[in-house]
Amino acid sequence: MDADPSHLTSQRRALEKGSGPFSEKKGDLPPFPSKGTYAFVSLGCPKNLVDSERMLGLLRLDGYDLVQEPDGADFVVVNTCGFIEQAREESFSVIDEMLALKEDGRIRGVIVTGCLAERQKERLLEQRPGIDSLVGVFARDEITKVADRLLGDLHEQRAVFQPAPIHPLEDTDRFRVTPKHFAYLKISEGCDRMCTFCAIPKMRGKHASKPIEEVVSEAQQLADDGVRELILVAQDTTSYGLDLYDAPRLAQLLGELDDVDGIEWIRLMYFYPMYIDDVLLETISASQKILPYVDMPLQHINDGLLRRMARRVTRRETEQILRRLRETMPDLVLRTTLISGFPGETDAQFEELFEFVREQRFQRLGAFVYSPEPDTPAARMTDQLPEDVKNVRRDRLMELQQEIAFAWNQEQVGRQLDVILDRAVPGEENVFVGRSYADAPDIDGLVYVTGGDEELSAGDIVKCEIVTSQGYDLVGVAVARPR
Repeated sequence: MDADPSHLTSQRRALEKGSGPFSEKKGDLPPFPSKGTYAFVSLGCPKNLVDSERMLGLLRLDGYDLVQEPDGADFVVVNTCGFIEQAREESFSVIDEMLALKEDGRIRGVIVTGCLAERQKERLLEQRPGIDSLVGVFARDEITKVADRLLGDLHEQRAVFQPAPIHPLEDTDRFRVTPKHFAYLKISEGCDRMCTFCAIPKMRGKHASKPIEEVVSEAQQLADDGVRELILVAQDTTSYGLDLYDAPRLAQLLGELDDVDGIEWIRLMYFYPMYIDDVLLETISASQKILPYVDMPLQHINDGLLRRMARRVTRRETEQILRRLRETMPDLVLRTTLISGFPGETDAQFEELFEFVREQRFQRLGAFVYSPEPDTPAARMTDQLPEDVKNVRRDRLMELQQEIAFAWNQEQVGRQLDVILDRAVPGEENVFVGRSYADAPDIDGLVYVTGGDEELSAGDIVKCEIVTSQGYDLVGVAVARPR
């Protein structure tokens, strides 16, 4: 599995601050009076955010009203992340914060959902008995029943877990918390890769793809709701379809999504470096909607460590894939993530990784200290590295990457780039924050855009001339009418 820790905290900010307009299924408005009020805290990656939006939609359609502040709500739902220790600590902190409100009588109940609930199950109730209900990853559609029981003072069933379904749950009728013009589209669930450092398969189950027609239907619903940029997410995007069709079908899916009216940008995330063939590359390069942006977490490049990680690729194969991607898409922006300090990593193996980063010059890169995950093979390895060694190596990688990223940004000055505008800059007239094709939400840089003679609005796509760079960000001026 190739989750990216840089996603871990961004979604809590989105829900607490209410960034961007909410959207919902048209019609079928909830009955009045309201069944109750609730606050929602979503933690973790975009895949978890899709689950949050589905639960928000179900609660909305069932008659519950979402409020911005937990204090005074009838109940709070905390959709947790359990990916690494840092994420678990954040999840525990938020749960404890909500339990303190309950103890003070300022809310009636706390419902905990998501990966941490799935991973710890009843043990979490033993540690924090004030939690009213646990809802596992695959029981998320039961959220309205759990809320009904909580407000009806029925406490005998405190945990709801279901086995992983053969096919992923539907993600329709979401109550979205992203800005109206972009949305995450989950194309599959789970992972079969069993990397030795990762516990995600224990929480999300085996790889299971949504049928092509279901994904396209969800995409059309999102487009009808105003979405212009689709961001495809999964635990393992390139394996899409392998379980349903006996062969990877990502290229076919992309061809179908390319025909969805209203969608103008398609962004590809979580590419495992396998199943990338000529058909897939040609599909991407021939499309006018699929952005030349690929997020491909590599984790390491030394063959010995790749074997210890059970990554099932070699350095030579990785370099061949990178070369083919760049040959097919000359303007390609590559994003990757790397692990520093994996058990047994020697000085020489780290230097090999460091030089690989220097040679490849990834436009986007995140480096993360190895975190021993309970119940994983890597956590049982005896040659764990000291924290200071892991941190120093991570810092060296990020210092090198900063030089590369800043240099690439400087090269964009004078270019004209299409920019999708996410939000206005408060207190500034006709100035917006947006993103180019090179920037995924929350994890990459920003483009600050002034309208010049053009009147701009959030959700516009506008051609801009880049006039300067500021660290990881760019500054541009609109040079054409927005569309």
